[in-house]
Amino acid sequence: MCRFQIFSLSNTESKIHKNFQVFYTMVVLVAVSFLNTNCNSFEQGSYNCLAYKPKNKNAVSVKVSLSNSAIYVMEGEKPLLVTATCIGRQDTPTPIGTYKAFNKLPRKRSNTYGFHVRGNDIRSGKRINTPSKSKYVGYPMPCWVEFKTGYGFHTGYVHPVPRTHGCLRIHKNVAPKFFALVDEGTQIKIAESFPEDQTIGKKIRRPKDYKDSDPKNSYMVSKKYFDDLELKGSLFKEN
Repeated sequence: MCRFQIFSLSNTESKIHKNFQVFYTMVVLVAVSFLNTNCNSFEQGSYNCLAYKPKNKNAVSVKVSLSNSAIYVMEGEKPLLVTATCIGRQDTPTPIGTYKAFNKLPRKRSNTYGFHVRGNDIRSGKRINTPSKSKYVGYPMPCWVEFKTGYGFHTGYVHPVPRTHGCLRIHKNVAPKFFALVDEGTQIKIAESFPEDQTIGKKIRRPKDYKDSDPKNSYMVSKKYFDDLELKGSLFKEN
């Protein structure tokens, strides 16, 4: 016995509509996933931390909590700047102790890690391994504030896990504010934790600039790299 299926235009349209909805949903999910994993420019560009100008610069001090990966710039008990930081790895830890800031350099370059430049051929490498016919150009470390010989605060990617050789990296939108708040001689305390971790540092925002791909080597060795990082206008919010 032959069986005949009755053709229904409305049923066909309904199936097409459902298939389209499934396809559209999959496209949206893939796009969102791609943006979350590979493109965070909007979030990175908007990351910032408020900073307040001190009334008495001599009363300014800095606390760095390693367990919270946080920096607290204080004027007495008043927070002037609270920001996330990236600390040293286990094999190259950030030193614990009490120090004083010195050797502030707005356009510092590394004396150890950088690039071997020979014309348009620019390759990353250590200074001690620079080929005889190449010029060494250190990795840029803007807004450098040294606290112990070879260790300092500077602009750089703020990974959520220990990643540095002992230095303390600060997001590019925040490092100039830190640089302006801290003078040579400002006290800096670095410890595993501070009481501020449970108050002003409890819900600290974390940047995602570490998801960015590294800039071209030719850009990293140029003066323009520093020029582009300079913030325009006032760094501080009115009290």
